[in-house]
Amino acid sequence: RDELLGLISDDERGLRSQKDKRRKERILRAFEALAAESASSDGITTDSRLSGTWRMLWTTEKEQLFIVDKAPLFGTRAGDILQVIDVGENRLNNVITFPPSGAFVVASTMEVVSDKRVEFQFTGALLRSDTWSLPVPPLGKGWFESVYLDEHIRLAKDIRGDFLVVERAPYDW
Repeated sequence: RDELLGLISDDERGLRSQKDKRRKERILRAFEALAAESASSDGITTDSRLSGTWRMLWTTEKEQLFIVDKAPLFGTRAGDILQVIDVGENRLNNVITFPPSGAFVVASTMEVVSDKRVEFQFTGALLRSDTWSLPVPPLGKGWFESVYLDEHIRLAKDIRGDFLVVERAPYDW
């Protein structure tokens, strides 16, 4: 766990390793080692411990990294990138914040389908600031598997083969 967190600590949420194959390979080896460690325990990652506000530390997802990289072109920067999960209510919201008051929010319904897998369907999206909002048509559905979960971090893989490392945010969204 500490090895993975150390490797991603200065990776700009995945921007640096996206351009450095060896760096990405080291991170993915540490990711897979932690996932294998989790598989040897009870392996359940879709219970109530999954609920909460999770802040993205690192990803291979190109769309999120594009927004992080290009936000300054629009006179802003990407703040926290969140997954807000409520297992009991079958809700998943993906949020990209743009300080001080902007956000892109994608709402989804979700269903736990196994000990590790959650399927989701996008239901709405909204780009907003404190003075305006713009609805955006939601597109798609998919799944993710949480391959490691403890009280502080979660590792996930998704339908497109992307990897995600998130930490429990110090606040609720």
